[in-house]
Amino acid sequence: MAIREIRKDGDEILHKKCREVEVIDEKIKELGQDMLDTMYKYDGIGLAASQVGMLKRIIVYDISYIEEDGKKEGHILINPKITSRSKNMIEVEEGCLSYPDIYENVLRHEKVTVEYTDINGKRKKIYAKDIEAVVLQHEIDHLDGIVFLDRLSEQK
Repeated sequence: MAIREIRKDGDEILHKKCREVEVIDEKIKELGQDMLDTMYKYDGIGLAASQVGMLKRIIVYDISYIEEDGKKEGHILINPKITSRSKNMIEVEEGCLSYPDIYENVLRHEKVTVEYTDINGKRKKIYAKDIEAVVLQHEIDHLDGIVFLDRLSEQK
């Protein structure tokens, strides 16, 4: 597949809301794979479609390869939606491929449930906690035009 250009700070697309994916066709499957390839190329653990210039509600992530000796288990989530959040919050230092070299502490829910459609059109649910929950919240924020730096001003 192809490595896509990551949109950086100052690109207005990062602050736009993404549209629902209505049909999972070959172009959507290719975009998902390209996003995974791009994320791995730049050593990321998550990436939203808006970060590669596409206003589609698609995210990819993989926390396994940073925790399990390079093993890659990438996930492609189409139209992900957080359906529940824990009341417990955790503070985590976050970074972003669109904001290289910037790392800030952000408050996130410790646990989330996310419903989504997989690349084969099946509806699924993820019960995530800790770093996986943080990555999902960060990437789903991107789909709504929110970047992690926006969360800092909310917390202050």
